[in-house]
Amino acid sequence: MEGRREARERALELLYEAEIKNTSAAELISALPVPPVAYSVLLTEGVDEHRAEIDKLLREYARGWSLERMPAVDRALLRLATYELLHQADVPVGVVISEAVELASEFSTDDSGRFVNGVLSAIAKRDA
Repeated sequence: MEGRREARERALELLYEAEIKNTSAAELISALPVPPVAYSVLLTEGVDEHRAEIDKLLREYARGWSLERMPAVDRALLRLATYELLHQADVPVGVVISEAVELASEFSTDDSGRFVNGVLSAIAKRDA
């Protein structure tokens, strides 16, 4: 699956930028001089399309944290990984969570990896 890690990282950047600019990912992507790889587009547009469903789950499972209080990177990353958990059945749950934890550790706060792991693990177990 070479390249999916990079696609996730690019999707994270796009989701973060779209939120900061208060625009949709689709609008942001269409304005880029070079489009991102297909999996990045699938993830970012999937998050946009399923935002209400994803945010509802995040509000339910991020106990003690409102979406608005989360660091913006964590919020974007949780949305991205939750979309993958819900709508990308070909990607193993462990891979989604592991990649999200790695990205959180790399791009967010010292505590973000544990936080992201806890929220995503709870979401993944909800139907198990």
